[in-house]
Amino acid sequence: MKSKQVLNRVQLSEREIPKKWYNIAADLNEKPLPPLDPQTRQPITPDKLSLLFPQRLIEQEVSEEQFIKIPNEILKILLKWRPTPLVRARGLEELLETPAHIYFKNESVSPTGSHKSNTAVAQAYYNKLEHVKRLATETGAGQWGSALAMACNYFDLGCKVFMVKSSFDQKPYRRAMMQLWGAEVTASPSEETNAGKEMLERAPDSPGSLGMAISEAVEVAASDPETKYSLGSVLNHVILHQTIIGEETLKQLEKVDEYPDTIIGCVGGGSNFGGFAFPFVREILEEKPRAKKMRVIAVEPTACPTLTRGMFTYDYGDTAGLTPLLSMYTLGHDFVPAAIHAGGLRYHGVSPLVSALVHQGIVQAVAYSQNEVFDAALKFAKSEGIVPAPESAHAIRAAIDEALRAKSEGKKEVIVFNLSGHGYFDMSAYDAYLQGHLEDSTIDEEELQKHLKQLRRLSVSE
Repeated sequence: MKSKQVLNRVQLSEREIPKKWYNIAADLNEKPLPPLDPQTRQPITPDKLSLLFPQRLIEQEVSEEQFIKIPNEILKILLKWRPTPLVRARGLEELLETPAHIYFKNESVSPTGSHKSNTAVAQAYYNKLEHVKRLATETGAGQWGSALAMACNYFDLGCKVFMVKSSFDQKPYRRAMMQLWGAEVTASPSEETNAGKEMLERAPDSPGSLGMAISEAVEVAASDPETKYSLGSVLNHVILHQTIIGEETLKQLEKVDEYPDTIIGCVGGGSNFGGFAFPFVREILEEKPRAKKMRVIAVEPTACPTLTRGMFTYDYGDTAGLTPLLSMYTLGHDFVPAAIHAGGLRYHGVSPLVSALVHQGIVQAVAYSQNEVFDAALKFAKSEGIVPAPESAHAIRAAIDEALRAKSEGKKEVIVFNLSGHGYFDMSAYDAYLQGHLEDSTIDEEELQKHLKQLRRLSVSE
């Protein structure tokens, strides 16, 4: 095997691909509070969840089994692009003149260009087992909608996607990709659902939000016995399926005899971050000596600063209040972020599992403005030859800052981040940045407090 001094791309063979997903819920001493029924405000029962999800995904959602076997039918499809490479970012290191070793896990090599395909295939498979005919979902920037459209195509399922209106307008080629795989795509909020109509009555020119699109998708699924709802982030079973990313990364780092001082991922709902970071967090929870000083950083936009400025409490997962109440960091389910180009990070809440780790101080959170993020994206594109998704560029920004800190302190640290997707459908965003037209957006304190005040009115006992 080549030494770590010359090895740039760390590969695994097909036989080395992880055969089990990791469930961090099994290892948490302080568990997240249970989801609550939106009507009764009591812990939700499985029969209520079965209106939206197939039984096997419900079992995974509440499971406390540490590892869950990946079915061969799912592995067969994942092997079309997995294992994904771990890449030493030597060009970026040279640009920054840092002694740090920077690695990125390249999830952009999937057929849809992002990590979302990992759970999309699993969710489509489990729904097909229970003879579901169609899946309804939401999508922000379009990565999740594309992934689910592809997965539904593999398993001969219908696919209905409500795409956040700002992204529907900004990213027509993502929409076309979904349609290419047979999905029906509608801009949200829409006139197709009661929830959408109510939102349009209140704000006819609304740019939409993930919370709004979720409301529409949930309504469609709940009203059709042949349709189930599929979510691309936030929930436990979604992050479970993504842990194949982190499990692969651990194996790849072992091949080059490296171990991270810092792990970094961007956060919207939490799926790519959790899937990448949780296998490393396991080593912190197990108090392994090598993980004692490891830092785990979650990165979000200042336009939607859920972890850095939100409230840790119960809130709805959608705008209309149709979903279960989740214990999480949130800006309030009626919060509508500015129409930034990182559409996948425009979500008012964060996964209960990720939120619990931040609340316990195991994970730290930082936020960056849009122009700071695109500056990092350009440095990465010029030095590594890959145009990153605006979402992934948040992780790159933090990685650069960590590498510069290591430089100033004269430390030879190992920094590893997840490149959750490519940005080749985001050229309008890059064009705006290059032309100097990209605006930064930060929620002011008065507006933030207005939304947090609404949260307090929920009066949910914790």
